[in-house]
Amino acid sequence: MTDLYPPADDRELLRQAASAHTAATRAVEAFLRRLPAVPDPADVAEYANLLTREEQTRGDRDAAADAAGLTIGSLESDQGQ
Repeated sequence: MTDLYPPADDRELLRQAASAHTAATRAVEAFLRRLPAVPDPADVAEYANLLTREEQTRGDRDAAADAAGLTIGSLESDQGQ
């Protein structure tokens, strides 16, 4: 019997994770565009939640990239060392 919906391969999972990360990053940008000059505590809480989501989706994207064989070394520069 043929599966009508074959399991996604690592590349598709990576594309989905990248899309989710992009959406989370855009949500942060949209928030910052509407941020008032003087943020109130609700604004600070919303920003914290948006950043948490963005960080989670970045972690998911990085894990999916590793699974797809796109593991890279550190992106940190040696800064003269």
